[in-house]
Amino acid sequence: MCKIKITFISLFFLVFIAGCQTIKDKTDVIVEKENAKLSEYIGKTSGNLQMELGKPDEDFKNDKGNLELVYNTKKYGILCERRFEVDSNSIVIGFVSNGCF
Repeated sequence: MCKIKITFISLFFLVFIAGCQTIKDKTDVIVEKENAKLSEYIGKTSGNLQMELGKPDEDFKNDKGNLELVYNTKKYGILCERRFEVDSNSIVIGFVSNGCF
């Protein structure tokens, strides 16, 4: 009887761990697609960015003196925040994406 319990517990943990890895793999693929899509805006003007994504939810100057444009959306009740850094020549030089999948 003890061997049966150990077998079921082992199978449970094996399935649990395999399921977690599958979810991680899927989210990694989604994050890679998100980063590839947002990378297309680097080197473009902030006007092009705003024509495609619309008016940002927030904009402010960061510590470096560059403009940051923040776009917030919700998907499945999870907040997605995309921040784009724009230099003094109105060129997008970087981005950060949090919670977007």
